[in-house]
Amino acid sequence: MKILTGNDLKSGAVTWWTGKGWSLDVNDAADIGDDGAAIIAREEGAQNVFAAYVVDGEKTAGAVRPAHIKERIRALGPTVRPDLTLKPNDPDAIARVV
Repeated sequence: MKILTGNDLKSGAVTWWTGKGWSLDVNDAADIGDDGAAIIAREEGAQNVFAAYVVDGEKTAGAVRPAHIKERIRALGPTVRPDLTLKPNDPDAIARVV
C-alpha cells in the first residue's frame, strides 16, 4: 500500500490524502498506487498542501499504519506528551500506530 502525506498549507498540520481531499486522520488515507507524482503535482500546484511525499503503509483491521516509525509518529503526534497527540483520550491509539 502506498499512501500520500504532506502538510496543510495554512496550519502546517500533517495531512493524509483520502482520494478526494486531505485529512488529519491517517486512517482516512487511501492507497494511491502509482499515482503519487501526479497527485502531488496537482495538489501542490493548487496550493492545497506542501512538502507532500509518498510513503509505504499497510491496512490491518481497518486501520492504516505507515511502515516507517517516522511516519507513524507524524500520524499521531508527539510521543513524549501523549496529551498533545491527535487522540489524547484514546490510550490505545499510540500502541496501534507506533
